[in-house]
Amino acid sequence: MSVPSHQKALFLEAKQGQWAVRTTEVRKPGSGDIVVKVEAAALGGVEWKIQAWGILIKDYPAILGMDGAGTVVELGEGVTTFAVGDRVMFQGNWDILTGTIYGTFLQYFTAPAQFVAKIPDSISFEAASTMPTGVATATLSVYNQADYALSAKYFAPWLPGGRGKYAGKPIVILGGPTSHGQYATQFAHLSGFSPIITTASLHNADLLKSFGATHVLDRKLPAEEIRARVSEIAGGPVGLVYDTVSVSATFPLAVALAAPGSTVLTVQWAPEELVAQAMKDGKAVHMVLGFYNAPVNREIGATLLASLPELLESGDIKPNHWEVLAGGLGGIVGGLERMKNDQVSGVKLVARPHETV
Repeated sequence: MSVPSHQKALFLEAKQGQWAVRTTEVRKPGSGDIVVKVEAAALGGVEWKIQAWGILIKDYPAILGMDGAGTVVELGEGVTTFAVGDRVMFQGNWDILTGTIYGTFLQYFTAPAQFVAKIPDSISFEAASTMPTGVATATLSVYNQADYALSAKYFAPWLPGGRGKYAGKPIVILGGPTSHGQYATQFAHLSGFSPIITTASLHNADLLKSFGATHVLDRKLPAEEIRARVSEIAGGPVGLVYDTVSVSATFPLAVALAAPGSTVLTVQWAPEELVAQAMKDGKAVHMVLGFYNAPVNREIGATLLASLPELLESGDIKPNHWEVLAGGLGGIVGGLERMKNDQVSGVKLVARPHETV
């Protein structure tokens, strides 16, 4: 396949600045890299926050976007695991320590082959683009058993002997309809956790139950009522609580639901005083690290990426529901505004970069 020298990309021009679609070079692949024609790029929960709050990214202009799917169009030296024409999904390259990002809001993405997964023919590019970061965020901090990993250290259900291993153990997932909440629910189901208790707007209850949730509690209930309901369903505090929302209202609830000796996972840093009190109560609070390329995640991440095609083909893991934004890369800006205004629920917004005018 012919690869152009230039492409269109969506740039965030400056800290808390404006978005702009403009032309940039296509990165040539280095050793071990592949170049992918991006057929679909999914919007995450962080891009609008980066723009609105001026957080996390230091190097501008920046191309954001953490998820994509497409067709392999070029191979770097030494790549033998993929071929031109393969259908793949991949994650944007974000270095939190340096504040730099090379994201997926563009037409051609160059990625290390080791952090890419193949897509079964039965799964669309749009559906596959919802998966890379959602799956990583939902699983790596739950199932990474490396000694130095800040994780819950459960045994992964995609590894031999892992399926159904935690039958009868309760789990609570706050924010079940989020992208990673949906995947966390499905992997908890594969692990055998039961009951699987989620919170959500009740119009998403059937969706979450189709993924394996046994109980869906109205997220608008007072925290004390949620605590009482969870205690009644689970028979007391639980051993694993995943707060996929991680805002001021959910942090204390997540910690309160957890039993001594348990783990609470959050997607943003919890307040220091809350973490300190949790530690005094014998509870660990960890922020998830949902990057396959993080050194601590590379071993467990490789096993997950290798297993994803079969999990998708079998239907054991289902992609998020998705909605295509009109206008290619230009449509992303309006989609992020909808997310900022809390106008998206239960679906992942997806852009098709090659439809950019």
